[in-house]
Amino acid sequence: MGYSAVLLPEQRLTLTQALKSFTLDAAYGAFQDHSMGSLVPGMWADFILLDRDIFKVAPETLWQAKVQQTWVAGQQKYQASM
Repeated sequence: MGYSAVLLPEQRLTLTQALKSFTLDAAYGAFQDHSMGSLVPGMWADFILLDRDIFKVAPETLWQAKVQQTWVAGQQKYQASM
């Protein structure tokens, strides 16, 4: 699949840093880290459930992960066909 050049490898994010930038850091940037951004009791819970543990697969295969469920405000909104 496509493009593989790394332009500035010293500026690469780890997977943990990338996920945090879309969750806790994004909530902080929107001044909403008191109510969202992490999965803890009392916080809004919008999240997806994937078909694999993305921390245990090769980085070049992350794009192959499939969404199995989508949850918004504590309610399941999507379930993949089995």
